[in-house]
Amino acid sequence: MTDTEIRSRTVHPRPDLPLTLTETGPADGRLALVLHGGGGPATVQGIATHLAERHGMRAVVPTHPGWNGTERPDWLTGIDDLALTYLHWLRDEGHRDVLVVGSSVGGWTAAELAFRDDGEVISSLVLVNATGVAVPGEPVREIFGLRPDEVAAYAYHDPARFLVDPAGLTEERIAVQQANMASLRLLAGDPYMHDPKLLNRLGRVRIPALVLWGESDRIVTPAYGRAYARAFGRGSFESIAEAGHLPHVERPEATFAVLDAHVQAYAGAGSAPA
Repeated sequence: MTDTEIRSRTVHPRPDLPLTLTETGPADGRLALVLHGGGGPATVQGIATHLAERHGMRAVVPTHPGWNGTERPDWLTGIDDLALTYLHWLRDEGHRDVLVVGSSVGGWTAAELAFRDDGEVISSLVLVNATGVAVPGEPVREIFGLRPDEVAAYAYHDPARFLVDPAGLTEERIAVQQANMASLRLLAGDPYMHDPKLLNRLGRVRIPALVLWGESDRIVTPAYGRAYARAFGRGSFESIAEAGHLPHVERPEATFAVLDAHVQAYAGAGSAPA
């Protein structure tokens, strides 16, 4: 088995909650939990592959319950439920010294997870154009109801490179995208894309927290990102030029250079489980 082979398994943090995990890298590597946004797990697989190849990490990408046809129990109705699900799984398996990377709503989930962990399991945090907090004067742009081309115009520095023609999508793929958006609306739609209490709570998160941002994001602005970083006890902010809401997709080399510096600076804070 090569270090970058991708494998999947299902775990049950609760009896009624099957959780699909996609793992990349050596089984005995330091664990990186990589959390996706509304676009699904494929949007962050590049991060997982990079962490496995560059740092020898065991990078795990869960599929959030309700995405890509997975089951979501009736009680899982908020990002806090999602964060607790991942925290319970990490604790159940005895993980320590975990790097958590979250993109968009996955970044929000990561922040909620880190606040609840209180430094026991997670040793460092990376938020990539994350939602989740209320910043005065910098609201998260409303995306529900927008056409794909409208979302792309706000999300990317160069939307023409990433715009997908809906006419080329199968009915099955369209149905999956619609179901994913319905799951996103359920978990993050009210209040819209934030927890009103979260920003004031983040000062209690004292692990290193890198807030990494595409400068051209018009869904959550760089000013929003800077406020997010300032809220953490040990937060730092880095921006990626000529990139939008998914800088790891639009400018992977520049994004991974910043990510690598963070991983190398805070390596060896603990030990992975046997």
